[in-house]
Amino acid sequence: MKEKHKYGQYFTKAVVAEYMVSLISQPKDCRVLEPSCGEGVFLSKLAEGGYSNCRAYEIDRELAKDFDNVQYESFLSVPVEEKYDVVIGNPPYIRWRNLEAELKEELLGNALWNRYFNSLCDYLFIFILKSIEHLNEGGELIFICSDYWMNSTHSATLRNYMVSQGYFEKIFHFKEAALFEGVNASFVIFKYRKNSCNREAMIDLLTYTEKASPTLETLQQESSFRHTRIPQFEQNERWLLATREMQDELRWFESVCVKRSNLFGNELCRIREVCDIGNGMVSGLDAAFKINENQPLNDLEKKHSIPVLKAKNLGQYSYIAPSQYIYMPQGIGQAEFLSDYPHFASQLEPYKEALLKRYSYGRDLPYWEFAFPRSKTLFERQEAKIFVPCKERISHKHYFRFCHAPAGFYPLQDVTAMVRKPGCRESVEYILAFLNSKYVYDWLRFNGIIKGEIVEFSETPIASIPFRRIDWDNESEVRIHDDITLSVKNYLAEGSPTVKEEINNALTKLFYGKYSLQETA
Repeated sequence: MKEKHKYGQYFTKAVVAEYMVSLISQPKDCRVLEPSCGEGVFLSKLAEGGYSNCRAYEIDRELAKDFDNVQYESFLSVPVEEKYDVVIGNPPYIRWRNLEAELKEELLGNALWNRYFNSLCDYLFIFILKSIEHLNEGGELIFICSDYWMNSTHSATLRNYMVSQGYFEKIFHFKEAALFEGVNASFVIFKYRKNSCNREAMIDLLTYTEKASPTLETLQQESSFRHTRIPQFEQNERWLLATREMQDELRWFESVCVKRSNLFGNELCRIREVCDIGNGMVSGLDAAFKINENQPLNDLEKKHSIPVLKAKNLGQYSYIAPSQYIYMPQGIGQAEFLSDYPHFASQLEPYKEALLKRYSYGRDLPYWEFAFPRSKTLFERQEAKIFVPCKERISHKHYFRFCHAPAGFYPLQDVTAMVRKPGCRESVEYILAFLNSKYVYDWLRFNGIIKGEIVEFSETPIASIPFRRIDWDNESEVRIHDDITLSVKNYLAEGSPTVKEEINNALTKLFYGKYSLQETA
């Protein structure tokens, strides 16, 4: 870890600090706290803004030496009886495993930490919570930080605490905008007010739409943000940056995916119950293993070539331009490889040095083998599968690329595959149509694992997608299932754009067959 980041320090740009100071609505003589002042950029901008009654804390004595209102001690040691009207700044971010021993020891002796958190939590959490503890009633917390904690499992106690103590006035969501040098993460600036009585006001959500690093001018321009209003967050619920209407739709969608014969409450059916899921195989150097279309092959070589799809080959429903790859099983020696697979040997020879330097996953790796053929036995099931890119950017399109893959096709490392579980009665075509529906798209936009504009499709997030099973005793549902299956087959064969509309209409009919939005909202 770089010394600069020893205490989770990522220093705020002056234009961002100036903009955050402009969000203060307290009078100029209010008491202001900066709990981790770093190089002092917030102190400078507070002074420029006319706020003179300020105090700051900093654990690193090498920083902020030009200010006379900095206390060089840990903010966590400050008694909570010390109250302020505004707390502003950029709290440190360090995962527990990366904390300095002295910081871990301090946390283990901190009453607030022991009450709300544990070693699965991050240093950021205690800074947010303790800052609220220092606020007077009606006081403002204005922080910039990564957005991951707004939905992570281990921050649930922090979120519940915040709901009980006050409400959000504004959340500025910057997604992939470069707010910090060399840091690739999604950030928010939020303004939170400590007030246990008034929670009726809607949250102003402002999503930054510019691509370049923010300037003071772009931050101050209303056109730089997409403005929506969302309801206040609730305890024991996910914090969704979605309008009330969208939240109602998402709740409705989940309601139609509830298990029919469930005796233990409204438990959702998930994709993991109907599909086995696996991440694609790792060659370690795709260029070496891709077979040229005009390459002559002997019978053994043909036997050990496989059709593969990478993320770039996947479309919504159907694929384009698959490739043939060399795939040699384990256990073949070098002499046998060179004599029995001469065309493969000739193709791999120019890449031999690079192949021998691949990460070997802890084994003695011959240069003619895939580095990590993970989940290969899953992909060898002789039935059609569903492939999806491991990462999908959604900034310029409103769909995901769940793609039909024929039996015998293999995914590479940038693709995740789903294969129906044995005994699953729903067709692969129905599952494919369901995953490509607008309902799943909307659910994933707000409930998936998202970094900026990138949605992740590894095994865990895919497994959690709600799924609408068919009631096989209901003739109407069975007929809709069969119609969808046939429509998908027709689309895969003919590519008619009207078929997609037919599929979506059939899914909507299925979803609304027993439920209505009014009944479940």
